[in-house]
Amino acid sequence: MELFRPTGLTELHLVRDSGWTAWPPRLPDQPIFYPVTTFAYAEKIARDWNSSQPPPDDLGFVTRFHIDPETARRYPVQLAGGRDHRELWVPADGLVAFNSGIVGKIDVIAGFRARAPLSEEELADFRD
Repeated sequence: MELFRPTGLTELHLVRDSGWTAWPPRLPDQPIFYPVTTFAYAEKIARDWNSSQPPPDDLGFVTRFHIDPETARRYPVQLAGGRDHRELWVPADGLVAFNSGIVGKIDVIAGFRARAPLSEEELADFRD
């Protein structure tokens, strides 16, 4: 199953530190981890939310990754508002198990600063 995750710079650095293979533990006020099912939805969150924070947190990224079928079956797709807002809801205490179902690497496929797209050159600085 292909999934996308909108993320900020701090979380992206933690993913990089894992070797691009795992999502970091949730913070105490984050009870779920929610990857989304479409690039468009992840792009909207990264652009409109993550990149609209005050500097130096004004960067938003879209990542793409895959999970194996067994892991996908454990987390039914949830609607989070509109019909295009489809997410998997992974409880924070289940993130280690979820990470073990990631196939391959987590890729950075888009980025935004202050709601404007990053160039391919700028984005290269945030890739493996």
